[in-house]
Amino acid sequence: MNQPKKFLRLPAVIDIVGIQRTAIYERIKAGNFPKPISLGPRAVVWDSTEIASWQEDCIASARSPTPT
Repeated sequence: MNQPKKFLRLPAVIDIVGIQRTAIYERIKAGNFPKPISLGPRAVVWDSTEIASWQEDCIASARSPTPT
């Protein structure tokens, strides 16, 4: 059975990924971080599954051998 999706606010995302607000938004702009979901004019959230997937991708790329 599928788990319900959880929405994360920015402080939770910062706590989970260990990078600060500015770095998160720079990575979003560069296309290297999941985009937030707008819930209203002043409320954005991130899908917890997208954050977890991003973390897995970071781990995989860090552990993959570099071509020589």
